[in-house]
Amino acid sequence: MKSPKIFDYPLFALGFRPFFVLAGLSALLLILLWNAIFKGELAHGNYFGASTWHAHEMLMGYSVAVIAGFLLTAVKNWTNKPTLTGDALGGLCLLWLYGRVLPFYAGLLPDVMIAVIDMAFVPVLAWQVSKPIMQAKQPQHLLFVALLLLIAIGNGLIHADILALTENTAWTGLALIVATIITTILVIAGKVFPFFTERGLSGTLIIRNPLLDALSIATAVVVFALQAFDVSGAVLAIAASSAALVNCARLAVWYVPRIWYVPLLWVLYVGYGWIILGFVMTAFAAYQMVLPSLALHAFTVGGIAVLTLGMMARVALGHTGRALRISNAIAIAFVLINVTALLRVLVPMTLPAWYNLLVYVSSLCWLTAFALFIFVYLPILTQQRADGQAG
Repeated sequence: MKSPKIFDYPLFALGFRPFFVLAGLSALLLILLWNAIFKGELAHGNYFGASTWHAHEMLMGYSVAVIAGFLLTAVKNWTNKPTLTGDALGGLCLLWLYGRVLPFYAGLLPDVMIAVIDMAFVPVLAWQVSKPIMQAKQPQHLLFVALLLLIAIGNGLIHADILALTENTAWTGLALIVATIITTILVIAGKVFPFFTERGLSGTLIIRNPLLDALSIATAVVVFALQAFDVSGAVLAIAASSAALVNCARLAVWYVPRIWYVPLLWVLYVGYGWIILGFVMTAFAAYQMVLPSLALHAFTVGGIAVLTLGMMARVALGHTGRALRISNAIAIAFVLINVTALLRVLVPMTLPAWYNLLVYVSSLCWLTAFALFIFVYLPILTQQRADGQAG
């Protein structure tokens, strides 16, 4: 007699469902907590320091949840092999959740236990992603496994610093995670942007350019490698400018003016534009013309947040058998997440004295955007497919 399944619900039918819900909810909760900490309204008793916790959770919490949901779904399509569902998927979600909660039990639980549980998620995810790829004999997709392992190494550097096993490696680890997530987005963009554009605009044919695809990723990796070795000045500026130009050329190949009539498309292109702006601002920062933190936020609040919100909205509709049309509420969410990036990246350059106010207003825009996402997509992600198929 088989034991009953605990997670036998539509929410756990495929990886994107629970992880997109967790990503949306964490985007709300993490920013609410961070604002309370930032304004001194909440004491921060945590395994991580306050600023490290904020950066770590936006990357290893929110961003990695989106990546997990996307990969567990995309790999199933690429390989035609099953990925985690049901209890196994629920267990992976719990592992992610433990990593978010246990740092608040510092002092009650051993630090090593907190570190091990948080560090376990990405390697376990990488193993689960690799299995269908190996079964289908598609080694080209193992690149995503390698990228996940780089994220795991970055996370390990953070924990090693906190556990006093190394010195001053936490921010190195965070920088490695940001660089790897941006690189992952650039790789995924080459797979989905042309496809999504062709599907979203009837009669459109996108001609891929493999050379530009390779150069866009290679130039980005060079920029991040130079930053890792503290190379600045002209060398970094030239590398970052080259990355911006190559990625502009790549995006131009895919660009069709009609995307502006389709929010599910323009949000992706604008998100890619924020990554390009991140490279431009990195070039300026190399000459100390702008603060490096503004370039970082162009990559994170702009590139990562805008693109992940757009990807979750598009993937959730496509994989629940629904028409690829969004509600006005989600269109507003797309606008608000871009306003958030504007207030955190560009406006502080002209109004530095208003920084605290800009942080507050940008947080409200962020919270409204993700509240709209949860309001609209929670029913979609927790109900069976509209076409009655599995998944």
